[in-house]
Amino acid sequence: MNKLTGKGRIMAETSKTKTRKTAAKKPAAKKSTKAAAPQSHTAEAKSRFNAALDEAKAGAAALKAEAGERADVYRNQAREKGTDLVAEAKNYGQEAKAKAGDLAVEGKARASDALSSFGKIVADAAPQIDEKVGEQYGDYARKASRSLQEASAKLESKSIDEIGDDAREFVRKSPGTALGIAAIAGFIIARLFRGSK
Repeated sequence: MNKLTGKGRIMAETSKTKTRKTAAKKPAAKKSTKAAAPQSHTAEAKSRFNAALDEAKAGAAALKAEAGERADVYRNQAREKGTDLVAEAKNYGQEAKAKAGDLAVEGKARASDALSSFGKIVADAAPQIDEKVGEQYGDYARKASRSLQEASAKLESKSIDEIGDDAREFVRKSPGTALGIAAIAGFIIARLFRGSK
């Protein structure tokens, strides 16, 4: 069979060449499919990554919107709570002011009663002072008693605001005397209240 004629040999060589070429082409085709496969996987991975990234961005935007809504709700609640607290504080302030006014009126009445009582005590003691020390000192006691009675009457007739204004004016004019009077008055009132218990 090795002895083929010229035509036959050419055909045989041609068919061998075709087979070689086909065999050479087939692995090359396989290589190109293998090279195309990683590129398609990369493109698919990129598209999945981009989709995940877009989804994450959408989730972040939704969270931001929800956080903004919640912040608005909390802000409104805090504003309402603040308004309620301010209203409560005003109510407590008004109640405290009314209570302080009541206490001031009660204190004024007690002070007036205390001055009047002290004036009566001094007036009652005046005859004894006349006998033991002399009439001159008894007259001093009577004058002091009248002054205390007048002060009690003035105190009773004035309102709390007028008393406050008078006290501020007196303290402004003579602060040393005001301190002395306050100390003496405090001492006398403390003695009177201790004695009444």
